[in-house]
Amino acid sequence: MNGLKNTRILLSPLDWGLGHATRCIPLIRFLQELGCEVVLATSGAPEKLLLQEFPNIEVKQLKGYHIRYGKGASLFLNIAQQLPSIFNSIRYEQQWLQKLLQQEQFDLIISDNRPGFYSKAVPSVYITHQLLIHSGKGKWMNRILQRLHTVYMKKFTAVWVPDTAAATNLAGELAHPAKPLVQPVYMGLLSRMQRVEVKEEIDLLIMLSGPEPQRTILETQLLQSLHSFQGKTVLVRGLPNETTSFNVPAHVTVHAHLSAQQLQETICAAKSVVCRSGYTSLMDLVHLQKKAVLIPTPGQPEQEYLAQHMQLLQLFPYLQQKEVTLQRVLQTAAAFNYQHPFATTSFEEFKPVLIRQLDLLLAKQ
Repeated sequence: MNGLKNTRILLSPLDWGLGHATRCIPLIRFLQELGCEVVLATSGAPEKLLLQEFPNIEVKQLKGYHIRYGKGASLFLNIAQQLPSIFNSIRYEQQWLQKLLQQEQFDLIISDNRPGFYSKAVPSVYITHQLLIHSGKGKWMNRILQRLHTVYMKKFTAVWVPDTAAATNLAGELAHPAKPLVQPVYMGLLSRMQRVEVKEEIDLLIMLSGPEPQRTILETQLLQSLHSFQGKTVLVRGLPNETTSFNVPAHVTVHAHLSAQQLQETICAAKSVVCRSGYTSLMDLVHLQKKAVLIPTPGQPEQEYLAQHMQLLQLFPYLQQKEVTLQRVLQTAAAFNYQHPFATTSFEEFKPVLIRQLDLLLAKQ
C-alpha cells in the first residue's frame, strides 16, 4: 500500500447529471487514503459538487458535454440530434488531455463514462455500468450501440464496472450482457453514503436529479401536489449551482443541493423517498436500505429498465412520471414488500479490488 504514495491520478466524470461525479466520491476518498494525489478534470455542477466534498483538491477546467433532453418522450431521437456535438466533445477531451499530458505527468487516468478521456502513454481506466446500452428501439439497436461503445472502451487499459459479479446484481443486463464484448473488472457497489442512526422525522424526501428540462418538469409536477400533503417534506433540487428560492408551503423545506454528509443524514431521517432511477441513486438507496418509489425519466431507456429491474428484485417500486401524484407515491410505498438482498459488505468490496488494479496498472508504467 505504501508503494501507492504520491501516485498522481487524473480523474474525470461525465457531466450527464451528477451521478457520475457522486459515485466517484468513494473512489477519490479511498485513493487519498492510500496516499494518492487525485486531480480532477471537470467543470460546472460536477466541479462544485466534488469541491464540496474535497475542498483542497486540484481541478483542471475541462468543459462537459452539456447534454439536454427534449420535452418529448423519445430520448433516442433527442440524443441522435446531439450526436455531432457529442462526437465533438469526445474529440475535444482527447485533444485537451493530450495537451495536458505534454505539460504534466500522471501515473493513471480514470474516466467515468467519458469515452475520449484516455491516453496510449498512460494506463487509462473507463468506469461504466453500461456494457449494454438500452436504446428503447429494440435488441438490434442495443447491439449496435454496444458495438459502438465497445470501440471506445477498448481504447482503455481496463474497464471497471461498479456492480457485483454475482448472479444477484444491481445493474442487470446493462452490466452483465448475454454477449459481452469486453472483459471488465467488477468493482462491487459504490456509494458515498454511510448509514447513520437518526430519528425518522421526515415523512417524504424528494430528490431530483438529471438533465433538463425533465428535472424541472417533474419538480413542477410534484410541487403542485405538495399543497394537498401536510406531512413534513424535504425537497432536494439537485442544482449545486443554484441559489434561488421559491415559495412553498410551511411544511416543506427546500435545498438546492446538499453535501454527502447532509444528504445521507436527510435520507436516513426520511420514512419514504421519491427519486429518479439513476444508477448512482439506486446504489445509495440500497446501501442505506431505504424505502423509495422510483420515477424513471420519460423516454430514457436505461432508467426505465433499471426501474423495472428494481421492482423485479423487490427492491423498489416505480411509477411513470405522467401518473405521479404525492398521494399515489405514498400509497405505492405503503403497499410494496421491500426486500434487501445486498449485504452492506458489498459496498466495501471495491477497496481490495482497487488496490489490486492499481498494482497491475502501475506495473505497466
